[in-house]
Amino acid sequence: MTRPWFSQVEQVQVIEDPEAFQWDLDTDFLVVGSGAAGASAAAEARAQGLRVTMIDRYAGGGASAASGGVLYAGGGTAIQRAAGVEDSPENMLAYLSMETRDCVTESTLRRFCEQSAETVDWLTAKGVEFRASLYPDKTSYPQIDYFLYHSDNSLLPEYAARAKPAARGHRGAGRLSRKQMLTAVGLGGSIVWPLHDWLREQGASFMPYTEARQLLVDRSGRIIGAKLLELPAGEARDEFIAHQRAAQRLYALIPPILPGAHYLLRFAVRRFKKAAAIEATRRVVHFVRARKGLCLAAGGFVFNRSMLAHHAPRYLAGYPLGTPGDDGSGIHLGLSAGGVTDRMDTVTAWRFINPPKAWAEGIIVNRRGERMVNEMAYGARLGHEIAENHDGEGWLILDGALIEKSKQQIAPGKTLAFQRDLARLNMMLGRRTAKSLAGLAEKLSIDAAGLERTVERYRQAAQGVAVDEFGKPASDCATLLQPPFMAIDVGLAAKLSPCPTLTLGGLVVDEDTGEVRNSAGQSMAGLYAAGRTAVGVSSGLYVSGLSIADGIFSGRRAGLHAARGVTWQRA
Repeated sequence: MTRPWFSQVEQVQVIEDPEAFQWDLDTDFLVVGSGAAGASAAAEARAQGLRVTMIDRYAGGGASAASGGVLYAGGGTAIQRAAGVEDSPENMLAYLSMETRDCVTESTLRRFCEQSAETVDWLTAKGVEFRASLYPDKTSYPQIDYFLYHSDNSLLPEYAARAKPAARGHRGAGRLSRKQMLTAVGLGGSIVWPLHDWLREQGASFMPYTEARQLLVDRSGRIIGAKLLELPAGEARDEFIAHQRAAQRLYALIPPILPGAHYLLRFAVRRFKKAAAIEATRRVVHFVRARKGLCLAAGGFVFNRSMLAHHAPRYLAGYPLGTPGDDGSGIHLGLSAGGVTDRMDTVTAWRFINPPKAWAEGIIVNRRGERMVNEMAYGARLGHEIAENHDGEGWLILDGALIEKSKQQIAPGKTLAFQRDLARLNMMLGRRTAKSLAGLAEKLSIDAAGLERTVERYRQAAQGVAVDEFGKPASDCATLLQPPFMAIDVGLAAKLSPCPTLTLGGLVVDEDTGEVRNSAGQSMAGLYAAGRTAVGVSSGLYVSGLSIADGIFSGRRAGLHAARGVTWQRA
């Protein structure tokens, strides 16, 4: 095998006689991963009458549960209608066609949009709660009292000219504490945990702390099961969990971007190693038969740094977004059976600068002192431009008026804690200031003449005497006349402003069935992939909530086909 694996996944094992083989467990549908994609695959298969077993490398929920809990949905959802938001599948398609960049076929994207409203109903019927409180303005993430917002670029003039803006960011609202909501930590549980509850009520089996190490095939090459490694419930698992939690608490005490954090990190690493030692000696092997199929929904690979270095090295400087389970193992399992991958170099980098909105009224420049994008754009677009077209470098330029405006906008109660704290941290410790633009350019080692020309053009746009080169309305521009001038590093490697990164490539699947495809373009019987383990709707240019939405869409597709042998189009 010439491809680099960076994984402990084993090559497939051929089972000559499945009927004579000693199986430890027997199920109809085995799901590897229990985030939005895995739980949706399991729920759809169970609703269709299959016996379902779902496993997870850790406690469950994956990156979906750890996320901000946003579902990208539209086309006229019940929540949109209740909030007075007008939308249609055609309008949603017109918008997403500008973002997805042909990562899926037009027919698949159309199906995604046409089924979006029904997806919200499906989730609601399984206990997921949404609310119709609308935040109408542009923000990267709304305050805790708002649950429907514009989580994309639809409000920008260039997009609004082709598709009517509609709020499609549906935040989950149930099963959350006020502390969680204020810190925006673990809000994805509002979507994932109700699905877990429903599966448990319906008799599905869930095996946490269980890893899929190897796929099993029959002589024809059909996937018929998997070799699992489980850390059983008991003293060893309790000790493992204690080490894991202690390490996570140590890691969270001081953000790794702050001075001195590496001392605590050493203690955290020791606890992680103790947990790993328990796994290495106390796990037991299970051979599980999956009579109707197996779905790989184990997330992406951003936490597999060697794998990321091989496929998308420029994003190593970013901050990995997800959980340690995003190690590429699901992708490697598919590769081991003959599957192929695509878009493995596609990574989304989130450079959020709004709130405070005053930051987005400033400008982001490169080393030549030139702007690169409408600063009001969604954070993934900002991050994409910085990472892909400007060597990962960028600086946010503010003047004295915007500095004061920013301070007012991050006053207590006006933003979430993490938004306020990051803004304060960078304005106090991460800034460079000067009395003139030339002086600021010198401190940044960027082209002073280029910066002066850029600011002058921007001033003209702010004053309404010229059209902004990136289509930014005058109301969103600032004259940048009042010293002192401030620069904040917003590059991929900014020390005091982590740039979250998430991998978007994965296994190639049949877009009608969810089955993994091989190098000949043929579907592999019994093997499915969903969510970030597969190429999907969100594998182009990312917007908030699209990954969870794609996970639910692709998971349900796999579960339906495994149960009934039908595609979405014929269901």
